Amino acid sequence: MTDFLQLVLSGMATGSIYALAALGFTLLWQACGTINFAQGEFVMLPAFTMLGFMSAGLPLWAGFVLTCVLAVGVLGWAFKRGIADPLLRFGLMPVVVATIGLAIAMRNGVRAGFTAEAHPFPSLFADQLFHLGGVTVTLIDLGTLAMALVLVLGTQAFLAKTVTGRAMQAVAQNTESATVLGIDVPRMVFYTFAINALLACAAALLITPTYLAKFDMGEPLGTKAFFAAIIGGFNNSRGALLGGLIVGVAENLASAYISAAYKDAVALVVFMLVILFKPQGLLGRREERKV
Repeated sequence: MTDFLQLVLSGMATGSIYALAALGFTLLWQACGTINFAQGEFVMLPAFTMLGFMSAGLPLWAGFVLTCVLAVGVLGWAFKRGIADPLLRFGLMPVVVATIGLAIAMRNGVRAGFTAEAHPFPSLFADQLFHLGGVTVTLIDLGTLAMALVLVLGTQAFLAKTVTGRAMQAVAQNTESATVLGIDVPRMVFYTFAINALLACAAALLITPTYLAKFDMGEPLGTKAFFAAIIGGFNNSRGALLGGLIVGVAENLASAYISAAYKDAVALVVFMLVILFKPQGLLGRREERKV
């Protein structure tokens, strides 16, 4: 039983990072009907950017702050203006194809311009063990879970409790009505892209110490985050958290009780089961969109 609880806690820590990336999927979809299949690479690039700042002598916190500023400009504003805005007028498929191409370009660009080797990354938390009722957990797992939950729940609170957040939701629900009400729609959409970039930086800060900085680290992360977003409900930000936790815990349990070879396949199995029996996701709602 103690082993089971340890696996669940560790899986929740990993799943909470999936939830951060999955939240980016749901935010962009709700704001402007965009699916960004370069989401995993949006996490990988800040990891290498922080490594670059630290190799220049800056501490981790300073590298993280500067990376967030750059991410808002490059992964937020430039991505919106350079890819999303020009292509969305032609429908969703051009954006999907463009972001898949962007993901490939980012992976190969980092491999060619930086390195193909994995690099260690410092953790925010000390390598310390805690014994809770017979269950041994690490401070890294506890800290990662707590920080990711704070970010996800804080983002939800921002969307639900602030004027700007409610305006962003109004744009997501009906762009024309939001415009009539005097809401600056382009600005609200940019805020969504900026928040997505900041969440990607936070995910990089939390996941890279465990999985190392690798040029291809974004590919499996982006896939699992996409599955988590679908499982929880693509049009529900709370669903991203639920989906991420389900994927993380299911991976750990499958690896321990079935085989480590099936760890990366379990997210696909859960994804297929959910779309077969509840296509809108566990917390999602049915909606109609023009295609």
